[in-house]
Amino acid sequence: MIEILNGLFGQYADYPTLFIGLELIAVIFGIASVLLASKLNVLVFPIGIISTAIFVYLLWQWQLFGDLFINAYYTAMGIYGWFNWSKNKANDAQNDISIEHIQARDIPTLALLASATVAFVALIYYLRPVITNNFSFDGVVLGMHLFTWVDYTDMLTTALFLMAMWLMANRKIEHWLLWIVADAISVPLYFYKGLTFTALQYVVFTAIAIWAYYEWQQRYRIQSDAAYA
Repeated sequence: MIEILNGLFGQYADYPTLFIGLELIAVIFGIASVLLASKLNVLVFPIGIISTAIFVYLLWQWQLFGDLFINAYYTAMGIYGWFNWSKNKANDAQNDISIEHIQARDIPTLALLASATVAFVALIYYLRPVITNNFSFDGVVLGMHLFTWVDYTDMLTTALFLMAMWLMANRKIEHWLLWIVADAISVPLYFYKGLTFTALQYVVFTAIAIWAYYEWQQRYRIQSDAAYA
């Protein structure tokens, strides 16, 4: 048991106490935000922004640029989603937040978002030697041959997360399906990166996303029945 715990949490022995505390705070607020999202509570966005803003700082310190980009995007999209959900609630006759299924018109935006995300994250990792060399090209070797499987997985999960966040901000039920896939992939990925608390967070995220998908489906059926009543 001790060996298992050392394997999971041993890397924290070298971390500053501040970083450990901030990661735990970010994890707690992140889980709270997902629970609020499952209940269509607009507070999902301000609570989530606190979590993602903390992760932006931590991930910059850890030089995990793909993850940093995800959380920076989450922060910006959280502001947009907060406004969008609040506006939708204000316009609803029952002062409730309406939800929708994905439409054909959403596909081009999702395709563009996914393509731009993969290209951007690939560029970041391509330039990683320059970034870690204090943004200097002196003596730096560049090339995609330096990419690891972690980098390619980051490209995939980043694209999935960004599409999911956009769909969530626009109240689309299917965003939960993308969360489920991306969260499940992220569990072993963060364990590998040595961020055990964050990996455990994604275990919880996966479970909540599965439950929330069915919760939103039920709410959508109630919403549809009320519209035709």
